[in-house]
Amino acid sequence: MTKERSREEGTEHVLRKAREQNVKFIRLWFTDILGILKNFAITVEELEGAMEHGMGFDGSSIQGFARIDESDMVAMPDPDTWQLLPWRPKDHHAVARMFCDICRPGGGHFEGDPRYVLKKNLKRAADMGYTFHVGPELEYFYFRDSNGNEVLDAGGYFDMTSMDVATDLRRETVLMLMEMGIAVEYSHHEAAASQHEIDMRYTDALTMADNVMTYRLVVKQVALQNGVYATFMPKPILGMNGSGMHVHQSLFEGDRNAFFDKDGEYCLSGAARCFIAGLLKHAPEITAVTNQWVNSYKRLVSGYEAPVYVSWARQNRSDLVRVPEYRRGRESSTRIELRSPDPACNPYLAFSVMLAAGLEGLEKGYEVPDPVEENVYDMSDEERQARGIGTLPASLLEAIMLTEKSKLVRKALGNHVFDAFIKNKKIEWDQYRTQVTDYEIKKYLPIL
Repeated sequence: MTKERSREEGTEHVLRKAREQNVKFIRLWFTDILGILKNFAITVEELEGAMEHGMGFDGSSIQGFARIDESDMVAMPDPDTWQLLPWRPKDHHAVARMFCDICRPGGGHFEGDPRYVLKKNLKRAADMGYTFHVGPELEYFYFRDSNGNEVLDAGGYFDMTSMDVATDLRRETVLMLMEMGIAVEYSHHEAAASQHEIDMRYTDALTMADNVMTYRLVVKQVALQNGVYATFMPKPILGMNGSGMHVHQSLFEGDRNAFFDKDGEYCLSGAARCFIAGLLKHAPEITAVTNQWVNSYKRLVSGYEAPVYVSWARQNRSDLVRVPEYRRGRESSTRIELRSPDPACNPYLAFSVMLAAGLEGLEKGYEVPDPVEENVYDMSDEERQARGIGTLPASLLEAIMLTEKSKLVRKALGNHVFDAFIKNKKIEWDQYRTQVTDYEIKKYLPIL
């Protein structure tokens, strides 16, 4: 089947669904370089033309897209991402959505489109014979409203809290995600008060990046409908755990998990060990992408289950990379877990740099260091230094400086996204460092 024919069949499928489901409006979704979801709506009368030629829009106001003098963009809907929006009416004038690839008016992909960036990195893996699968665990908080961080419950990890609003919120969210074709494995209360987690089923990285964008919107939508606020801010409450996005990942060769070797330590193959080594070696320079906000670095501190040091092991949750224990008969589920990313990142770019780091380890045959099963937080600086355990950047500024020098990240993101991302993050840091905070007023004003 040719690619053109496949696109034609996809278009026929979308047009048929639109008729059967009484769709009147179609929202075309895409993201800017920061992972903020953007969209515009078309009516069903425009759908066939949009599928064939795309829909033009002005990209000059989209973060990291284009300058005013080169602003024309085309959103090309991906027919494989057609889904009804469950929170909109369904009996008549239903609303559907599709993710879009962003193209230039003269044809060809727009290099500033994060979805295209991920596709390029997945092609690199495909050229090596691999498909990249991921399973992120996104944590988030429910608050009374968006004006503060008043929690809804005082529960802890896996707590069976009373039948409060949060229990029903998770239930509604899971049902809505499943209605949109997103398989869910678990949902539970997390470690901090009013903190929750819903885990989506492991799948290929492009589908999962789309799912992450959908997940974040659905969580917020359900909260809004119930009069509360959901946030993926990495560290919204001082003295409590922040929200992470632990990313389970593996490479497949066809139907075979390339990370599994029954005779290897931890049942890991040589490819898996090289991939881990790549993640460890390049972790500091990709952190600005996986943890892209000033607030991200309030989470990456000792004492709150977030990784600070560059190490790996099987059971140790203080390590940056963890290897979940292999279960007999579940060879396909062999995977590694990167624990540093947070749920406010751009998933298209975050998955891209993770994959790039791992593939670099594979291509260059990196050797993985010895695993660290002891609690890294309890070691002295001298002990960590003697064992070659490095650290992640401690601030957005430090992360930017590392990323700016990274050939790996520039190659993974492409010049356009790389330069726009670095520029944006420098502006964010400059705005942050010039703020006068409540902490400074309370600490210094009475004594200075």
